[in-house]
Amino acid sequence: QVQLVESGGGLVQAGGSLRLSCAASGRTFSPYAMGWFRQAPGKEREFVTVIVWSDGDTRYVDSVKGRFTISRDTRKNTVYLQMNSLKPEDTAVYYCAAREGVGLRFNSAHYGYWGQGTQVTVSS
Repeated sequence: QVQLVESGGGLVQAGGSLRLSCAASGRTFSPYAMGWFRQAPGKEREFVTVIVWSDGDTRYVDSVKGRFTISRDTRKNTVYLQMNSLKPEDTAVYYCAAREGVGLRFNSAHYGYWGQGTQVTVSS
């Protein structure tokens, strides 16, 4: 059915930038919101950011505010994550996710569609 495919991960030095992309399949795809989560080794998957599909309203975890920007292209069914001023603690596998239910949520259990993940490594 719905498939999400991430791209854009890689290895960067602290202070550098990366832009992640997540493309959703299907011309009928229309989520309430799409977001990004990340998971570091030995840690739980954590919320990073989310965007409401209809009006572009956004939320961010405190640790990335001012550094990361989420955006979407509704025509392309694609969400982006621009990551600037990267820190070693940003190192993780980043997953995009989509939610159909109405209302912003920050727990992964509320998102029904997931990408395969893309590795982001920030060296110090």
